[in-house]
Order: sequence, then C-alpha cells, then structure tokens
Amino acid sequence: MATSGSVDFNLDMSEVTEEAFERCGLELRTGYDSKTARRSLNLLFADWANRGLNLWTVEQVSQTMAQLSTSSAIATYPIGAITATVGASGSFSVGETITGGTSGVTADIITKPSGTTMTLTVPSGSFTASETITGSSSSASTTITADPSLTDVQATVDVLEAVIQRDSEDLSIVRMGRQEYLSIPKKTTQGRPTQFYVDRQITPTMTVWPVPENSTDTLIFYRMKRLDDADAATNNAQIPFRFLPCLVAGLSYNIALKRSPPRVEALKAIYEEEFHRASSEDIDHGVPLRLVPSYASLRI
Repeated sequence: MATSGSVDFNLDMSEVTEEAFERCGLELRTGYDSKTARRSLNLLFADWANRGLNLWTVEQVSQTMAQLSTSSAIATYPIGAITATVGASGSFSVGETITGGTSGVTADIITKPSGTTMTLTVPSGSFTASETITGSSSSASTTITADPSLTDVQATVDVLEAVIQRDSEDLSIVRMGRQEYLSIPKKTTQGRPTQFYVDRQITPTMTVWPVPENSTDTLIFYRMKRLDDADAATNNAQIPFRFLPCLVAGLSYNIALKRSPPRVEALKAIYEEEFHRASSEDIDHGVPLRLVPSYASLRI
C-alpha cells in the first residue's frame, strides 16, 4: 500500500475554530463566532505562556556590554532590541545618555549598528517623531525619525539562563531575586558580571552586577517569547504540528465555557489530558536531571 509521502499537514485558524465548534456540538456560522474564537485562542496562548508551554519560541540573544567611563556603565538592558532610527549616530558615544529636546525623554545608547541606527535602553517615556536628541557627554545632536518600538522586548516571557562572554570564553552568571539585588550595598561597582536580575515589567529588563568594566564583554542569554497572535483566519498557529491536538482541545474547552456549558467538564478533561501529553513532551530529551536547592527564602 502506497503512503502519501506528504508530511505537511497543518490547520489554519479557521480550521482550528471549525474543529473546536464541532466538538462543542455547534456550527461556525457568523463573523462573531470567528471573533470570539480568535479572542479565546489569544487567551489560550497567554495561558500557555504562564504554564511555560512554548519552548519552541526560545531564542538566543547577544548584547554587547556598554561602559562610558570608569565611574559610569550601563547595568540594565532591555530583554530584546529597542532600535532607534536617527539622522546620524556617528558623533554619539556608546554608553552616553540621549535626551529628547521636545519630549524630555531619556535613554542610554547601547550599540550603534549603523550610521543611522542605535540600540537603546528602555526610554523613560515616548520620544516625539522628528524631535532633536542630544548626547550627554558628546553633546552631539541629531533628529529621531520615530519613537522606537518596544514590541520585541514586550514579547519576552522570561529569561532562562545567561552567560558573559569574554575573549571567546563563556562564564555562567547566576540569577538573583529583587530582594537580593536591592540588598547589594554598592550597585555601581564595576567588574565582570556574575549575577543578573530580571525585572518582569510590561517592558522587561535585565540588570547585571557588577556593572560592565568594558564595552567588549557580551551578555548572551536565552529568552522565551510569547506566541504570535491569532489574527487572520488564514494564519497558522505558531506551534509544532504535534501540539495541534492540544490547541484544538483547549479552544474547544474555552468555547464550551461560553456556548456549550453541558460539555464543559468533558472537554476540560480532554484538554487537560492533551495538555499533559504536550507538556510532557516539550522538554530537552537526554538531559540528566539536576536538582539545585534554593536558599533564597532562608533567614538566620
């Protein structure tokens, strides 16, 4: 018997929605049916992020450290890229603060990828398009084309691990909590960073300590990003094919909560079973188990 020879099966959002409605004993008929399903899908993706079920969105990010002087260095970095397009960046210095002439917004320059772009720390507000920005130490000035987008950084769910790279050698750095960072007596001490703190705000940031002692060390970390939204009906979900059963089961359960209450318990049980299968498979296979005790909550 001949097989198809095809391994490209997938479901777009409209097909996922149709399957979910059928499991609820319903038919997808109106535009509002599609709208409410799309809303449920996006809430389902948010729930998966809370459960940590999106390892396929893990990506490596590299960020060059920035030091302005022996008494000044950038300690806090966006978890992702914030890129500003400007008239010219050549006269500015890495590590210095830029200030918007109209908005008064400030940010620090991390790197200058090209003559007309620069990557920044998280701005203190929103720049105004076409306003003049001025550097704190170079006194250079130019215009900013548009307010830098925070989308890439805000798509970060969490940081998994990090290292500092110097001279092609990687040194692991340890994550600390808010209280541990707050308890550091002198946060401006410069050196090779050994610890990092993740501030999980709407625009999350990552703070290293000691602060960088040069502008050549590289911070390398793995971050987990949120899944792409369920927008157009013709889009595919940003998931591996093996998670399609879990996706359909989860949407069926969420639709039943609103449209088919008698089927809620049965669909919830199916969803949790599918979720357990998916989450059990979503791991690094072949990695030995390592348990590390945490003493953060212990007090003498």
